Amino acid sequence: MKKRLISIVTVFVMVITIAGGFIGIDAAAITFDNDVQLNSEAAYMINLDTNEVVYAKNSDQQRVPASLTKIMTCLIVLEAYNGDAEKLQSISASGGSAAFDELDGTGCSNADIRRGEEVTYYDLLHALMIPSGCEAANILAIDMCGSIEAFVEKMNEKAQELEMTGTHFSNAHGLFADNNYTTCEDMAKLSIYAMNKYPLFMEICSKPSYVMTPTEEHPEGTKIIASNKMLIEGSQYYYRFAKGIKTGFLDAAGRCLVSTAERNGYTYMIVTMGADGYDQDGNSTMYNCLDHKELYDWAFTELEYTVIVDESSEKGEVAVEYGKADYVCVRPQISYSRLWPQNVPVSQIRQKITLDKSVVAPVEVGQKLGTLELTYDGQTVITVDLVAVSGVERDDVKSDVKVSKSFTESNHFKIAIIVGVGAVLLYILIFAAVMFHKRSKRKYEEEYDDEYEDEYDDEYDEYDDYED
Repeated sequence: MKKRLISIVTVFVMVITIAGGFIGIDAAAITFDNDVQLNSEAAYMINLDTNEVVYAKNSDQQRVPASLTKIMTCLIVLEAYNGDAEKLQSISASGGSAAFDELDGTGCSNADIRRGEEVTYYDLLHALMIPSGCEAANILAIDMCGSIEAFVEKMNEKAQELEMTGTHFSNAHGLFADNNYTTCEDMAKLSIYAMNKYPLFMEICSKPSYVMTPTEEHPEGTKIIASNKMLIEGSQYYYRFAKGIKTGFLDAAGRCLVSTAERNGYTYMIVTMGADGYDQDGNSTMYNCLDHKELYDWAFTELEYTVIVDESSEKGEVAVEYGKADYVCVRPQISYSRLWPQNVPVSQIRQKITLDKSVVAPVEVGQKLGTLELTYDGQTVITVDLVAVSGVERDDVKSDVKVSKSFTESNHFKIAIIVGVGAVLLYILIFAAVMFHKRSKRKYEEEYDDEYEDEYDDEYDEYDDYED
């Protein structure tokens, strides 16, 4: 079988949790060679235990969903009655021309419900999901909201609430309508929400057959058979591990299918769209079921849960400044495990460790000091924070010595010395100038005094002469 690339994306894997969240982990998409070859044009496979996407092919491409639309129809009804089977069994509805006229002559799938036949909501949901009854979809929509248009508004509001960003609905059954589209990823999101919130959802859509409650039109009840042949024992498409969920088929959509399967403690969901409806000889062939069987066989036999990162393993050490220890060891903040192909040794994963050059004490246990990036074949598998294995207290004496030594070696200290020496020199210069000025003044005064005294003596002598 020709090899094709498959995409494995890790999202919310099993890890050690802190404060209820996933901390210090960044998982990315990687690809592996595999022999899986699908007929479907788009596919999406997710492990429901770990929320890992293990296969993706055009999974975000908008496509016509056909009767996969009925999954949302079912959810809207379940939400209105909180998934309560007893309430759904106590309410009945019938359909008139508004529910049946558009379906006449189309050859669409149905549950043989007649015009005006009173059928419980509980049975209508079975008719909707098991044989993919289009009349059941219209009856429920009109009875609940008064019109199909009003019901469709609720469908699109719910799609927006679930962040189905690639989806828009135009009717309740999925037939021949413009602007009715979705993606494999959106259908998985919708189906996971429905199955997790309402157990009745999977209870209904996993039944291979069901007998509806007798009515006047069907006194013995109506037996309906699942359109999903993976559920029909004896069928060439039967897969004993499969449960639910919904088929779809239109020429514009190809064969579509949402299913789940559980085996050996692993549970997967697959959404496929755009498979061929007929083989080369024109025979009706459910390639959607064949694709699902192949994907399930591959996952259950080739993928196993593998430890990729062990939080107890030390990955290096970081120097500690001012601490009572000179270094601290680091380890991954969390353990990380994921589904991994058995034929790909974990030893092929490369490690890139990036550590802080140093850390200043005190150091707390679990303090981030670096990162560990794991890559396979040039692709990032995951990036995990590296944290301190133990705490390191601050050494005050070592800190003081270090601070003193650091200061004497610092530019600030050198500048202080220069400024100090400069201040002293300036003081000396000023002092010298002042002293010089004082000496000059004293000398001047002395010279002046001597000159004045000589002049006085001369005048005094002249005066004495005069007296004489």
